[in-house]
Amino acid sequence: MSKKNEFTPYYAVIFTSTRTEGDNEYSKMADRMVELASQQDGFISLDSAREEIGITVSYWRNLESIKKWKANSEHKIAQQKGKSNWYKNYTVRIARVENEYSF
Repeated sequence: MSKKNEFTPYYAVIFTSTRTEGDNEYSKMADRMVELASQQDGFISLDSAREEIGITVSYWRNLESIKKWKANSEHKIAQQKGKSNWYKNYTVRIARVENEYSF
């Protein structure tokens, strides 16, 4: 029997994207966003992978924490630069995680 995660239920913000060509300081900003998100109240953790499509999933204790993160002033700058410089397209999905298990 798997042990229940101490945070369940919690929320996952699933960000999928297709990048434009070149770095254009994307890596520096991405590192800063991970650092900044991890300091936010309600943040649990983050997973990220990038090949042809980038997928970043951040995990949060509640919807209020997600709203505050979206409104963070530095994050808003990154969002604007994402639209103008870094992404061909992106999609954000927010899901409630009821249970988790791992091997």
